[in-house]
Parts: sequence; C-alpha cells; structure tokens
Amino acid sequence: MAAIEPLDIVELGVGDAQAGLALSTEAGWNQNEADWRFFLSKGVVFGMRDGARLVATAALLPYSAGNAWISMVLVTADFRRRGIATRLVDACLDVAKRRGLTAWLDATPAGAAVYGPLGFTPTLQLRRLRLARPREAKATEQLSAGDLEALIVRDASAMGFDRSALLSEFAMRSGSCVVSRTQAMALIRDGRAARHIGPLLADRTDQALALIAAIVSSEAGPWLIDAAHSQDEFLDGLVRSGWNIERPFQRMRFGRTTMLSAELPFAVAGPEFG
Repeated sequence: MAAIEPLDIVELGVGDAQAGLALSTEAGWNQNEADWRFFLSKGVVFGMRDGARLVATAALLPYSAGNAWISMVLVTADFRRRGIATRLVDACLDVAKRRGLTAWLDATPAGAAVYGPLGFTPTLQLRRLRLARPREAKATEQLSAGDLEALIVRDASAMGFDRSALLSEFAMRSGSCVVSRTQAMALIRDGRAARHIGPLLADRTDQALALIAAIVSSEAGPWLIDAAHSQDEFLDGLVRSGWNIERPFQRMRFGRTTMLSAELPFAVAGPEFG
C-alpha cells in the first residue's frame, strides 16, 4: 500500500466558514455559521485540506489575563486516526506559547486521553444535556430582560478571566437574549440544531432551576445546556424535569494557573466555546 502523504497545516480565513460548518455538522455539533465567522475573524484557526476539501480544523481564541481557548478541533471521518488532531492542537499550542498564553479546552473522553499526554491538566467536569420536548411548565415569576454587562462581570468571576468579546458577540445576534429571574441570569442563543442556554449563574440551585423552567416554558426548544458536573443538585433537578444527559466533557488547562474563579457556574457557554 502506498504511503499516505502528510497534509500541510494552513491558516484559515473567514471565507472558510461554510467549510468549517460542514465539519462541525458532520460531527453533530451545534455551531452555526455565525460561530465559525467569529472564530475565523477573532481567533487563529488552523486547518488541513485534501485538495480543495477542508478535512480538519483547530482554533485558538485569545482571551484576557493571559488565557486562550482551543476549540473547533475537528477531523472528517475518513481522515481520523492519523494524528491530525494532535498536529493541529500542537499548532495552536505553539501560538499560545509564543504569546505567553495559558490554553484551555473542553474535551470528550476520547479527546482527554489524547490531550493528557500533551500536558493538559483536568479541571472542571461538564455534562451536556438536551431537552427535546419541554414538559408543560408554568413559571411562578416572569422572565426579565437581563443586563449583559452584569452577566459579563459575573461570568468573569466564575471563569477567572474576562470573556466580554465572546459573550457580547453571542448576545448581540438575532435570536439571542440575556434573561434573569431573582438572582439567576443566563444567555440564550441559537445553535445549528437547538437553542443553547449558557452561561448560567445563580446564587442557589433553586434559583438556577427556576430560571431554566421559566426559559423552557417560554419557547418550544429543543434546548441544550452544558452543566457543571459538581452542581449535582442542579443536574438531578434537570434530569427530573425531563432533560437527558448526552455526554460528558472534561475541561483541561495547558500552562500555568492564571486567575482563580470566585464562584462555580451552573452552566457554561458551551464546551466548543468555553
């Protein structure tokens, strides 16, 4: 059998958004074209092509306080198990090292087995949940329009660094909104196949669950949420109300610890984004 020629790593641009979307759609991810355009315009996105066909990607999105996020690590089915994802993640890490950035990512169990030997340290465990058909629910209190700036401040407290560019981009899109109820607040946005809730911050579990109930009773869905595994009462409450756990994710860090979070989120913006 003839040896397979290695593919070159190239840097992608905004014109590659539709090709990137085809990869994430193949993988069953929830990104839409607007998500890809954001990463391609604000981050550093590497890819590999087989002729004119984009077959693999990985993106590095710089944040504040010396942090960056690696995401969009995708390889089309017939090019997997060739070390392509590792090469692309290494390219992202090279950029992060040159810029003095700590790199973060959210990995599937299979991905965590790859990233661990590269030097990534496990941090927060996450669970993706889906609600396909919301049960009838009547919120005892109406949703209020939330304050984006307040959400950004509280998200920074939970993450340990500022993500205002990402959250502002999400919030300003058509179909997006920031909502609040008592001491809970969340961002809602469109995905390719489902509406996504997150980040979600609250003082108590009952407040977080009440906000979710009010959200899903206001629209038909389907819905996705990426919840912190250590918020066990919150997870149990979601499952009891009809949410199904689809898969786990492991948040991982490469590099020194930068800032420490002051509170634990109930849900994050999404494993593909951070």
